[in-house]
Amino acid sequence: MGAAQKIGHAAYQGPSVVKEIMIGITLGLMAGGLWKMHHWNNQKRSREFYNMLDKGLISVVVEDE
Repeated sequence: MGAAQKIGHAAYQGPSVVKEIMIGITLGLMAGGLWKMHHWNNQKRSREFYNMLDKGLISVVVEDE
């Protein structure tokens, strides 16, 4: 067996289940975090809108000219 065969055999070890699980968990947490930030941003915008509406700063009624 030559040196090239030993190097070729050592290069491929197959999938690492633990590594793939950790990558999956990491990607899932990142995607979940982005979704949660999006949700919080929508909540903030809605809360600001209704606060302005309650204070009379804005109106949803179209004024006639």
